Amino acid sequence: MTVLIENLTFETVIGILDFERLTPQNVQIDCTIVYDYKKNDFINYADVVELIRTTMDEKRFELIETALQELAEALKKSFPQINELYLSIRKPDILPHCNVGVAERFVF
Repeated sequence: MTVLIENLTFETVIGILDFERLTPQNVQIDCTIVYDYKKNDFINYADVVELIRTTMDEKRFELIETALQELAEALKKSFPQINELYLSIRKPDILPHCNVGVAERFVF
């Protein structure tokens, strides 16, 4: 089974520049979760979204690379049935004319 969360967009503090530490900015997150579905043992996408948002807000990451790795660890810990995870984090407003970000595939 695959759970898709696409274009999850919210404001959070992330970045290493002085103004990024003071002012929340938009981030966009995509998350694809592959797991072995068993009756009554499903991954609730609303819980995944809440975990992502809470983690990003509480940690106030400096690097999006660190955010990506820690999100993967938190998701696997909360949802141990995950076999494979794809995450991307983009900062759409940091540079003109483009979205920038990082992505990684995790296999557990």
